Amino acid sequence: MRRSGERSIEVKTPAQLAVMREAGLVVAAALRAAAAAVEPGISTAELDAIAEREIRGAGAVPSFKGYHGFPATLCTSVNDQVVHGIPNSDTRLAAGDLISIDCGAIVAGWHGDAALTVSVGPVGAELADLLDACEQALWCGLARATAGARLTDISAAVEAAARSRGPFGIVEEYTGHGIGTQMHMDPPVPNYGRPGRGPVLTEGMALAVEPMLVLGDPRTRLLDDDWTVVTADGSWAAHFEHTVAITADGPWVLTAADGGAGRLGAGAGGRPSIRPVPAGARGTAGGS
Repeated sequence: MRRSGERSIEVKTPAQLAVMREAGLVVAAALRAAAAAVEPGISTAELDAIAEREIRGAGAVPSFKGYHGFPATLCTSVNDQVVHGIPNSDTRLAAGDLISIDCGAIVAGWHGDAALTVSVGPVGAELADLLDACEQALWCGLARATAGARLTDISAAVEAAARSRGPFGIVEEYTGHGIGTQMHMDPPVPNYGRPGRGPVLTEGMALAVEPMLVLGDPRTRLLDDDWTVVTADGSWAAHFEHTVAITADGPWVLTAADGGAGRLGAGAGGRPSIRPVPAGARGTAGGS
């Protein structure tokens, strides 16, 4: 592992990325399990317990639990909550709600981080469009995570995709981030901006790309718990995220079960769902 000179961005070896892939697959499985359990009446604390069992059962550690004092494995953000909602037994989902589920896991010192938003049963066209637009914006950004591109090529692709789908607000205060030996690292990855700016992306970098779209005004406020971020005007929100590695073959979506092949195509970094871990990969966690 080394650091690039620009913005001190961590650059991983192929073996280290393989361990991040392990963490990413754990995150993907935990999100699938939690999302499958979403139904009217379930509490966000119950979803949190499901995800924690999945992560620890795989021999991994939740990234979020204890992070700066955060008390849970998941962030569960309901309706007008944008990010960082705290799971609890009193918050029970109702038909027609939206819930964003954000999850991180650590394997041998390396992090994976991803999020999705699902509806509690069927929702109207406006909310369905919000979810689809946010997820599509994420994948448009991931497609630009290629060696030789500039960081804001990702940002511009996210923004352009979101704008093309309707008058959705793009949250600006919260961004994606570098990821690897820590969950949040340089560089920040905004979800808006002009292309062709920022660091040049190189093989071995890994980023968490995470657009957040809202139905109304994108301004936010922080609740008294010092974690939960809500929209200032009460409009509902969506949040999608994946961890992506920049490779010679294109973007490798570490937190997607198929590596991103289904959405990016084999010519844009599509890889098999399970990539062999090179011998000794686990021993690289503290390398420099």
